[in-house]
Amino acid sequence: MASIPPFVNLQAFEAVARRRSFALAAAELHLTASAISHQVARLEAHLGVRLFERSAHGVRLSAAGEQYLTRVSGALQAIGAASDDLRQGVRNSLYVHSTPSFASLWLLPRLAAFAQAYPDISLNLSAAHTHSDFRLGQADIDIRYGVPQWPDLVIEPLFEERIVPLASPAFIRQHRLKRPEQLLDVPLIQSNVSVVQWSDWFKAHTNQRAPERFVLRFDRAMMSLDAAALGLGVALESYTIAGRHMAEGKLKPILSLDKAIPIKAHFVVYPARHGKRAPVEAFLSWLHGEAARND
Repeated sequence: MASIPPFVNLQAFEAVARRRSFALAAAELHLTASAISHQVARLEAHLGVRLFERSAHGVRLSAAGEQYLTRVSGALQAIGAASDDLRQGVRNSLYVHSTPSFASLWLLPRLAAFAQAYPDISLNLSAAHTHSDFRLGQADIDIRYGVPQWPDLVIEPLFEERIVPLASPAFIRQHRLKRPEQLLDVPLIQSNVSVVQWSDWFKAHTNQRAPERFVLRFDRAMMSLDAAALGLGVALESYTIAGRHMAEGKLKPILSLDKAIPIKAHFVVYPARHGKRAPVEAFLSWLHGEAARND
């Protein structure tokens, strides 16, 4: 195993990097600023790189320090979570990471059913666009969105989705939307991270080209859906992920579902060794059961 720096040095580095101050880091760790400075210096000597740039105006991470923090902070969080579980006697802990929109719009409303079915499992859910780093022990399972190009991991599709133009009922009535070509005359909302873009939809269902400019752009499906629900334009989003918006009457498909683009873009991903843990097996079985209801 590669040489691992002393934990106290890593802890000091992370605290200084997060606080941007030796004094604040020292107060947090109940040490002197001098002790923190010595621990960071020992870590820099161990690694052979300078982690911080010091000046009269304060301290900031070097380029190497920024890169190191990205990897180290996740590992420290994983150690802290594991330690908390052990202290609290939590044996069946499960750490799930997900994309934000899937977590908020699809997974969260269903978690009560999981908790009822598996009351002995302590579920920890986090969400971000960046993928969880399994090498750092950040999660047991990662629910990812995109094209499945993740080597050395088990990849399981959740469901097939239909990507359709969605708008509020009032917006549809106001603009009398009935035909695909009419969408060129109304504000369109762009989802920057979507696997299916407006250009794909127009190519599949019209003889027209998608506009090059959009009234609004978002990097999360939930913001695109909320904007459309507020009457700000038409969102091109998943009929499945928009289920709650439609159930509440906030959104509806503008056209019939034969004008959708079918895709598989949400995947549950994990290292094969994780699949042997009982909480992981239970969650995967439950998750695929819930996903099957969308088919």
